[in-house]
Amino acid sequence: METLIGSTIDIVIGLIALGLAWGALSSAKLFKAIVLFIAFGLMMALAWVRLNAPDVALAEAAIGAGLTGALLLTAYKNLRASTSVTNVEKLELGNRFSSGLTVASLLIAVLVATGLGYAVWMLPPEAAGLSIRVAADLGNSGVTNPVTAVLLNFRGYDTLLELFVLLLALLGVWSLGLPLPQQETAPGLVLDTLSRLLVPLLIMVAAYLLWVGAYGPGGAFQAGAVLAAAGVLMLLSGARLPNAWIGWPLRLMLVLGPATFLLLGIITGLLEGRFLQLPIEWAGVLILVIETAATLSIAAALIALFMGTRPSKEKW
Repeated sequence: METLIGSTIDIVIGLIALGLAWGALSSAKLFKAIVLFIAFGLMMALAWVRLNAPDVALAEAAIGAGLTGALLLTAYKNLRASTSVTNVEKLELGNRFSSGLTVASLLIAVLVATGLGYAVWMLPPEAAGLSIRVAADLGNSGVTNPVTAVLLNFRGYDTLLELFVLLLALLGVWSLGLPLPQQETAPGLVLDTLSRLLVPLLIMVAAYLLWVGAYGPGGAFQAGAVLAAAGVLMLLSGARLPNAWIGWPLRLMLVLGPATFLLLGIITGLLEGRFLQLPIEWAGVLILVIETAATLSIAAALIALFMGTRPSKEKW
């Protein structure tokens, strides 16, 4: 009976996710497509929970649905502000399904889905993967959470590259052009009250996720995303960074995570003979240092991406 209920829930989540994805792709309204995309991200977070992957679920809910949705809504607002065409939706999506590009995209999607389905079908029923090796070496990682052990120790270079990718994405946004004009609006009583209540709570949750990452679901990306959500909420409420923070302090925070990670990788490489080979006795402390620096950089980068402009005393 329990298996039947679980399978039913999985099927419902899958069908809703597919429906939301199709709705987001086929909608002729940009705003509607963005809302459906956010709902799709939340549904994917539930799917990761059903797959017993709470770390990925937290990241999907915070980044995939929350901050990415906020970025898309900001881009939509800037698009409407930067064009003289009133009906932006028709400008962007009006004839998309009349082109041969759509047919080619659908064909590629079907081929990829077929290939992925075949790969999953060919997997053995009981695939151990690398979990046995991770469990065997977990005592040497400095943490007890196997996900953190993999991301920050066993395969730390993956996480290091992800931090640089995020930084490069921000530099790309900053290099696109001059800031768009923005209209300052009063936050309103509801938003102002919510921000006063939620921001301290979000900061505490971010600190908890950072600390608990060594022992359970959490870590730098989840903590950074929640911290960024607090910053975005403050920006929506009309708060702005002090002018003294716009300049080298902001840039220092942006590079703090990647630079700390890279520096420790070089130092441990010189001492241990291998890049990012953390010494066993110091692994726990070094992972906490890396995660703390990465949390601040991730939060700063996501907030900066939400702003969508280069640092400016008039706009930040």
